[in-house]
Amino acid sequence: MSEINAELLPYEEMLKAGMHFGRKKTVFDPNMGRYVYSVRDGICIIDLLKTQAQLMFTVEYLKKVIKEGGIILFVAVTKQSVESVKDLADSLGMPYVLDRWLGGTLTNFKIINSRVKRLEEMEKLVTTEAFEKYTKKERLLFMRELDKMKKKFDGLKKLSKMPEVLFVSSLKESSLPVAEGKKMGVKIVGISNTDSDPESIDYVIPANDRSKKSVDLIVNSIKKEVVQNI
Repeated sequence: MSEINAELLPYEEMLKAGMHFGRKKTVFDPNMGRYVYSVRDGICIIDLLKTQAQLMFTVEYLKKVIKEGGIILFVAVTKQSVESVKDLADSLGMPYVLDRWLGGTLTNFKIINSRVKRLEEMEKLVTTEAFEKYTKKERLLFMRELDKMKKKFDGLKKLSKMPEVLFVSSLKESSLPVAEGKKMGVKIVGISNTDSDPESIDYVIPANDRSKKSVDLIVNSIKKEVVQNI
């Protein structure tokens, strides 16, 4: 293991975050076998040295994509990953999807893009004198609709074209975005626990995706390494 890997994601911090705790052996995916160190009390233990190596490999790829002007769409559909993933996406000026994946985000990109443009038009209208001419009830209904639109599409404003990469904070919980990404030929990066198939994506970070501390540590490590090198 190289020194730079250890610096990117210190082994002791990984242990403290419970990053090595996989899922029960009863739900183990055989393709994750190469990333499992052992099984203790029926729980798969992830080999953190391999996690370090995979993270570094993934980080180098993400840096390459960004330097070449590519777009990374960050997806966090689990509560424990929303905060850190949004922070990472914002830091990189990249689009994101939080909490719930909107079907067709990639496969019906033109339609989704038109909704994003509508959101931007609505936000602009609120700042004009024309909006002041609306009745009180009309403004209330407009603002309610604007709020709904922001919740759905605000994170997609920077998705100006089909992304080069889809980053998912939990492979197990991201079956819909992964399926759309694969259909559209988008490269997929993801954090994979021992109950997921790493062969279904392009770049795998084997780790406990159920622990907020574990996910935050990975995402913050990516942020630290990528942001300072772009």
